[in-house]
Amino acid sequence: MDPEKKIEEVGRVMQEITGDNKAYMNAFMGLMQNTMAPGVLTVKQKELIALALSIAARCEWCISYHVKAARDAGATKKELMETGYVTVLMYGSQAMMELNNLLDAIEKIYKK
Repeated sequence: MDPEKKIEEVGRVMQEITGDNKAYMNAFMGLMQNTMAPGVLTVKQKELIALALSIAARCEWCISYHVKAARDAGATKKELMETGYVTVLMYGSQAMMELNNLLDAIEKIYKK
């Protein structure tokens, strides 16, 4: 997995959807922005939750996107890995294998 390529692919899909159905994408982006805005939970906490769900869902694009977003929100590599461990606890060995994608994303994204 190349996490930077996965993030680019997220952007490509979102751009294509925007061109095809701007109202749909505006609604989705509004939901995302409102959900991920600071509230009772911090942005970092929300990104760590999103990362755990991404690992459980086995979504390489989501893992890459939320590792970067969590880093940008101040998450450390240790916090990301601990999020991965909690996901494994709750989701089992399938989630453990997804830690390969988490490690790839951390290595690439934290080099910058």
